Amino acid sequence: MTPPRVAFFGSPAFALPVLEAIRERFEVVLVVAQPDKPVGRGLNLTPPPVAARAAELGLPLAQPKKLRGSATFEARLRESGADVAVTCAYGKILPGSLLAVPRSGFLNTHTSLLPAYRGAAPIQWALIRGETVTGTTIMQTDEGMDTGPVLLQEPLPIAPEWTSLELADALSTQASRLIVDALSRLPDLSPTPQNDAQATHAPMLVKEDGFVRWGEGARAVVNRYRGVAAWPQTTAFLHGARLKLGGLSVAEGSGQPGEVLRVDEGGLTVACGVGAVRIQTVQPQARKAQPAQLWAQGTGVTPGLRFDRWEPDPA
Repeated sequence: MTPPRVAFFGSPAFALPVLEAIRERFEVVLVVAQPDKPVGRGLNLTPPPVAARAAELGLPLAQPKKLRGSATFEARLRESGADVAVTCAYGKILPGSLLAVPRSGFLNTHTSLLPAYRGAAPIQWALIRGETVTGTTIMQTDEGMDTGPVLLQEPLPIAPEWTSLELADALSTQASRLIVDALSRLPDLSPTPQNDAQATHAPMLVKEDGFVRWGEGARAVVNRYRGVAAWPQTTAFLHGARLKLGGLSVAEGSGQPGEVLRVDEGGLTVACGVGAVRIQTVQPQARKAQPAQLWAQGTGVTPGLRFDRWEPDPA
């Protein structure tokens, strides 16, 4: 079999190992990434990591502002001669007209065991919801949200200490290996339809997803911290002021939700709805993170004080 020529669609750093693995074995005839965006205080236009790497490698690069209705980009993909396209964290929905351009369609590397955790943030929600196993799915892309048939799938145990940062690294490595396997035996793979009745969803995170719910059990508070470690990070409130919390772990203790139980060299121990958590670092707004004990001593936080309660809007 002649190795397929590949168009690669991806944007963030997570997709870089997948691009590297593909280009080592196959001809990459086009790289597609999101447009450059303003970054930093100077709002300098900065290419996404995949676009920057493609430029370094001298690979053909496109950064279309839109895909739907873009005859120009559709022609660019067709002219590339790609036999198949691969998407990895590209970040845009693909219109049906585009999916039909490569003769073998589009393959997507999705970081969950579909149909579980369809959507934009499967890594984060798997951690928030306390999963102990996730994995990578190579699927044939259709016009739905991660609804296409499964080509390959492999589980990955989640280490209890992993946050979304470590889990993303592990899944990126796994996805790199699986997509090369899929491309190597593409004609022999048998698509398996997903069971929509078993689908769960992983919507894009919002800032409020990082707010501590002190009324939840300690394990749930720590799992949320693990899931939002990359963004938006864990936020608590004290007398209305926002604080970023780091290094959360389950601890012994009980009290009113949000109540400070201990301040010592190990950090700050705070009661939850069930059990307690230990906090290693605290970062006030516009300041650097500092050890929780030093922060507590500097602000007069002592056992008995309670963090503000925040609960999501039921609507």
